[in-house]
Amino acid sequence: MKPHNARLWTITGVAVAVIAIAIFAIGRISRVATRGVVTNRADFVGADACASCHKTESASWRSSQHAIAMQDAKPGAVLGRFDSASLTNDGITSTFFRRGNRYFVNTDGEDGALHDFEIRWTFGVYPLQQYLVELDRGRVQALTTAWDARPAEQGGQRWFSLTSDHGEPQDPLHWTGRRYNWNYTCSDCHSTALRKGYDERTNEYRTTFAELNVACEACHGPGAKHVKWARYPSLLRRTFWKDDGLDARLTERRGVSWSTDSQSGLVRRSAPRPADHEIDMCAQCHGRRLHIAEGYTAGARMLDYYVPVILAELYYPDGQQKEEVYNYGSFLQSRMYAAGVTCSDCHDPHTAKLRMPGNNVCTQCHVAAKYDTGKHHHHIIAGTTGTCTSCHMPMTTYMDIDPRHDHSMRIPRPDLSVSLGVPNACNSCHAGKDANWAAAQIRAWYPNPMPGYQRFADAFASDDRHDSSAAASLARIATDSTEPWLVRASALGRLAGRTSPLALAAARAQARDSRPFVRLAALQIAEGFGAAERLELAVPMLSDSTRAVRQGAAWVLAPIVGSLRTANERHAFDTAAAEFVASQRYNADQPGSHIVLGVFFMERDQLDLAEAEFRAALRIQPQMAQADSGLAAIARARKGAAAPVR
Repeated sequence: MKPHNARLWTITGVAVAVIAIAIFAIGRISRVATRGVVTNRADFVGADACASCHKTESASWRSSQHAIAMQDAKPGAVLGRFDSASLTNDGITSTFFRRGNRYFVNTDGEDGALHDFEIRWTFGVYPLQQYLVELDRGRVQALTTAWDARPAEQGGQRWFSLTSDHGEPQDPLHWTGRRYNWNYTCSDCHSTALRKGYDERTNEYRTTFAELNVACEACHGPGAKHVKWARYPSLLRRTFWKDDGLDARLTERRGVSWSTDSQSGLVRRSAPRPADHEIDMCAQCHGRRLHIAEGYTAGARMLDYYVPVILAELYYPDGQQKEEVYNYGSFLQSRMYAAGVTCSDCHDPHTAKLRMPGNNVCTQCHVAAKYDTGKHHHHIIAGTTGTCTSCHMPMTTYMDIDPRHDHSMRIPRPDLSVSLGVPNACNSCHAGKDANWAAAQIRAWYPNPMPGYQRFADAFASDDRHDSSAAASLARIATDSTEPWLVRASALGRLAGRTSPLALAAARAQARDSRPFVRLAALQIAEGFGAAERLELAVPMLSDSTRAVRQGAAWVLAPIVGSLRTANERHAFDTAAAEFVASQRYNADQPGSHIVLGVFFMERDQLDLAEAEFRAALRIQPQMAQADSGLAAIARARKGAAAPVR
């Protein structure tokens, strides 16, 4: 990230069935040893218990990719060819073979020599399947070779490499390195109620989960209380015990209808969406975010456990997906989100598939006679042309073969491709034409084209160019209540590091916003100012209702703790600071978290603690420049403290 907005964002964080549990399952504890990874959660009862009452939902879920997001490596689950097939990448040949019903790969290990490694689990299923190997200290690693599960006629049914650079042993990019560590990187999105369980003292993982895959309780929360509730006769439940014991309240669609104006084609929800519980629940996995605390279960507030990323380097300046950001940040900037749409308006929550095929999912709300016609889209309806998604949700391919729709649901803007160099849906199909041609076509079809819902492209592009004039535009966006809250937070985040009155005014205006992510973004701006401004903005947020905001306040106030005026303020700081340290300890398997703690302790003049953190970072990643710089700064600070006062 750019120097002026990188710091706090790095620091604050560097489906499926309704549950009614059979009485016989009450209090069941599932414990399955897997040599380092175990399940052991008494408050979770498992998908099989749910199926006894919810047969239809269970059958739908079992047809979904959620149900097979992670599986034991056994016949029927393993899709790849383990018949001595091999793949050579960057000079290393990996060979895949079987011994009975056990699956192995012969490839280079951490010592650079070839070894046989047993495949313990499958990871994902389509369009590719990855494979997991268990190493020492509870580490589970994903191979960088994967199986292309697409049909052969589409180029599939082959082994391929996810990276052109195999990586050297001991390198983070080697398959045994940090980037491909399952425990930290990807485990909590492919299992239910996962607890990473990293022990910093022993450098070991004791990772646990309630279920190996993404099961019912991943979205509805632990079911043990629901089991007890289900024991009572239905009359008593309706009369006295109405609380069904489930923590996750996914009720945004209940009792809601949509109506469409036949003339304008505009669609309106019968009542505003009361909350974002369902969207946040999906976002725990379907969003680019940073994990800041252990213990998330469905129904918990997102920013107590995760911090989403802003619309910056991972996105194009107009908000289109660039890196693999999944769906959450894209959807939050869309007109659909603003109108009250939820994930399950389009996707069946149990199968995870679209509720209706093709354009029909859109014409649930948008009048087909107006929009699903050549007069609107000017394309022949055949193949991918003429589909709503081809124009409004263009795809970007990640992991070589996995195309993902952009969920910002935008109007095609080839004119922005001309002026800002961003992609556009037209040229993603018409690759032989340029953006000027596409823009001319849009003007011919629509002489007065609509600008679209996302209006921040010019301001964000100006900021990306480091234009001094960007601050005024960013401040305007940050304080515009008609902009989506993620956009406002992103504008604030981009203002961080600027010491202009505009930036400070924007921070003051948004410091009490109803959205915690906006409040957190406003805190960043305080870092560019002195003690008075830091105290003004951050002290009230020490007692914020949201963990991520409290931690942000502790970070901003760390250099000026002595300026806190009352015992209550100091107590609030100590509490928030303890949460901040705990958050970094949760990610202590990453060198960046030790760097963050080192800086935090240095700012509080706790030099011994800071030194320990910088050295811990170097143990994880030797020759880490930030850690070396931190140690040098500590040495200078100690030398200065020892020098005689003149």
